[in-house]
Amino acid sequence: MHFRYGIEHELAILRGGAFADFTALGFAELQAVVDALPEDPADYPDLRVGDQGIKRKRWYVEGYERFDDAGRLLRCDPKGLEVRTRIHDSVEAAVAALGDDVDHLAVELGRRGLATCAVGFNPLRSEYVIDPPLGEWERAHRIGSPEERTAHLHMVTYGPDLNLSADGLDVIDAARKLTHYSPWLVPLSFSSPFRDGAPWGGLSARTHLRTGARPAALAFLGPEAAQIASDPSLTQPARLPAEIGRLEFKAFDAIGDLALYGELLSLLTGLVLDHALPGRRTTPDAAAHRHVATVGLDDDAVHRETGALLTAAERALADRPADLARLAALRARWARRECTATRMLAAHAAGATLAEVIALCG
Repeated sequence: MHFRYGIEHELAILRGGAFADFTALGFAELQAVVDALPEDPADYPDLRVGDQGIKRKRWYVEGYERFDDAGRLLRCDPKGLEVRTRIHDSVEAAVAALGDDVDHLAVELGRRGLATCAVGFNPLRSEYVIDPPLGEWERAHRIGSPEERTAHLHMVTYGPDLNLSADGLDVIDAARKLTHYSPWLVPLSFSSPFRDGAPWGGLSARTHLRTGARPAALAFLGPEAAQIASDPSLTQPARLPAEIGRLEFKAFDAIGDLALYGELLSLLTGLVLDHALPGRRTTPDAAAHRHVATVGLDDDAVHRETGALLTAAERALADRPADLARLAALRARWARRECTATRMLAAHAAGATLAEVIALCG
């Protein structure tokens, strides 16, 4: 089975080394960065532009859009920037393309005294307040799906969407499998041990708040396919032809180490190819995610379950040496019980300020 891959990479913003969120950034300021980056019409078959035209490039301002009662865009409160790739025929190509575009972005941000960091949760505040409250038109359009109803949650959370597709893939079954095993996948990525200015007692505030209210995995279906009714969603209608048959894993914390993207894409590929794992769920197990978000890989039971998933993926990828090499690197991280959150907490315990800790995630 030949897979195709894409990465949607969310980044928070630093100004002068300090975390800058929707209270400290203006849309125009970040849009000026995007405007300075090149536009490539060849991106459009693979990438969705969106109704407001904000997503016209591989880079765009991520935020919460506000509308008047006629449906006209009033403003967009920014939370950060997203960098996304086209669809690529290999993991290596997707990761390399993302790396090039992250480098281009860093140059433009640096010219304005800005930088990026990869943390899974806003370390300063736990809530985005919708102010003023939603108007009539907004209320009507924010109840169209479970994801629209919970869209405000994404303003304090950061994480990637990892996309894969293949001809002949049962994308609904694959999404249900990844949803079931998500609690033991996500600890490999944890990067949000701070909220409201201090350690909150766990490793992933993002997972603790988000997964369960929002999906772990989505399957994008063609116009003739029947959607599965669930809350949060398991399926969504594809918004452009290139999305049909796409599997999207959405539950990892923000990732700064681009090599880890390659390792996780190989892990997801192996789990999709596996025929032995029995677990399936239509919606995420919120309680399991909250538990894992607190204990991470330091918990022996969680560590064991994550290791079993690595083993299953290795079996399924036996004839794919490049994927196996990436899984070997991921297994080494697992053996060290390693994630960004543990390093952040260690630096903080050693006397680093919150700003210094967050800057380590740049």
